[in-house]
Amino acid sequence: FPLLHLLLILLFLLLTLHLWGLQPVFVLHGNDLHLDIEKAVVLDKKTDFFWKFNTTNYVGKISYNKEAVLFDSYEGRADFFGHNYSLVLKNVKHDDSGDYTAVVTGGKEQRVGEFKVKVQDPVSAVNLTLTSSSSDSCNLTVTCTIVDLNISRTFKCDAHNCSLLGENLSSTDMLSSLIVYLQQDTVFCNHSNEVSWKNSTMVLKSQCDMKSGKIRCHRNNE
Repeated sequence: FPLLHLLLILLFLLLTLHLWGLQPVFVLHGNDLHLDIEKAVVLDKKTDFFWKFNTTNYVGKISYNKEAVLFDSYEGRADFFGHNYSLVLKNVKHDDSGDYTAVVTGGKEQRVGEFKVKVQDPVSAVNLTLTSSSSDSCNLTVTCTIVDLNISRTFKCDAHNCSLLGENLSSTDMLSSLIVYLQQDTVFCNHSNEVSWKNSTMVLKSQCDMKSGKIRCHRNNE
């Protein structure tokens, strides 16, 4: 089943990030990014708390007196909370994708939170089209199309049900997944990523007429 294939890919990516010590976070382009610290943080007069972006860029810091300071490039587009050390980055752009690290500095640096952030666009709409061939059995070819990709599958319907000729088909990359599959008499085309999804459906048996004990397919121009 294609959803199982997609879940296995996602599980592999999450396991890889876990081995790197990074917690994956996905956020929709234009939304706000929320990062929270789960570990207990205790500051004294010799320690400070920092949020860092990609190891070299500092977002802001919190000192022993709980005063939160945002650095120049983040003033006006981020909120920094001294009571729980959380960070909110507003209206995120693709340039905000990367590694965010929460550290406590003093005699040595201690990492208390590590995140791999990916800003994603909403997926594009899907277009589901059908072509048919008339015979004693109704063979229907369904094509699922997005902007730069399409996948097609052929289904066979008889007087009782519809079945897939071949295997369910999916196409997955690092940005999104496109899947075509059959559930009962309905074909589904799903386009999704971690932050959004679009789908289109079609009832296959409604495309076939049962006359004189035979199956006749509706052609597209009928």
